[in-house]
Amino acid sequence: MTRTIAITNQKGGVGKTTTCVNLGATLHEIGHRVLVIDFDPQGNATSGSGFQKRSIENDVRGLLLGESNFEDTCVIGTKAGYDLLPSDIQLTQAEAHLLSASRGQYRLRDVLKDQISNYDFILIDCPPALSMLTINGLVAADAAIIPVQCEFYALEGIASLIETIEQVCATHNFDLVIDGVLRTMYDPRTSLTRQVSAQLEQFFQEKLFKTVIPRNVRLAEAPSHGLPVVRYDRLSKGALSYLALASELCKRLKMKK
Repeated sequence: MTRTIAITNQKGGVGKTTTCVNLGATLHEIGHRVLVIDFDPQGNATSGSGFQKRSIENDVRGLLLGESNFEDTCVIGTKAGYDLLPSDIQLTQAEAHLLSASRGQYRLRDVLKDQISNYDFILIDCPPALSMLTINGLVAADAAIIPVQCEFYALEGIASLIETIEQVCATHNFDLVIDGVLRTMYDPRTSLTRQVSAQLEQFFQEKLFKTVIPRNVRLAEAPSHGLPVVRYDRLSKGALSYLALASELCKRLKMKK
C-alpha cells in the first residue's frame, strides 16, 4: 500500500525540504521503496540529493507539460537511496500553464497514477506558498506532513494552510488527511521553544509527532555535500531524529519495517 505525502507549509524556512530529503532517505534506510518529488521551483531537494540543477536534462516541468515521460525524468537510485523527480526554476512555467489548463489541479496525480505501485512512499516537496503547485501536490497526496519551526510566528499561516487542505479535501481529494505536524529546528534551552511547543501540543494533540528535529550543525551541513544527513553523519543528532521520525510515521500508518 503506497502512501503519498505532501510535505507542505506556506511559510518558508521551516525545514520542509530538509524533512522531505531526510525522511525519504531514512525511510529507504529501513527498507522502503521511496520516490521524492521536488515540486518547488527553487530545486533545493534536487541539489540536496546531489544533483546540479542546471545539468538536468528532464525535470518535473516537462513531465507535467507532457514533454517527457516518467522513465526519462525519474533519477533511479540517487546517493540518498531514493528515486527522484528533479526540478529547477523552470517549474514556474508549468505552474502558469496549469492555471489555465483543463484539470490543471490533477496533473501531478495523473502523472503518478501508473507509478504508485512501484513505491511504498512518495514524498512531495511542495513550494512555500499556497500556489497551484501546492494544490497539485495536495490533490495527488493521501496525506500531508506540516513542518513547523518553534518560533513566535509558528502558528501564523497554519490556519490558512489547514483551510486549504480542508478545501482540497472537500472538492478534489476526499480522502486527504494530515499525517502529522513536525517540530523542526527545536532548541529546548529556550523558553520560546517550550512555549510554542506547548501551544502546538494543545492545538494539534495526537497529530503532533512525538519526534522533534533539533537544531544540528551536521544536519545543516549535509545539503552542501549533496547528501541527506543519514549518509553524511549517521550518528549525528539530526540523523537519529529523522530515523526516529521514519519509525514513528511507519508505526502510525501501521506499515512494516
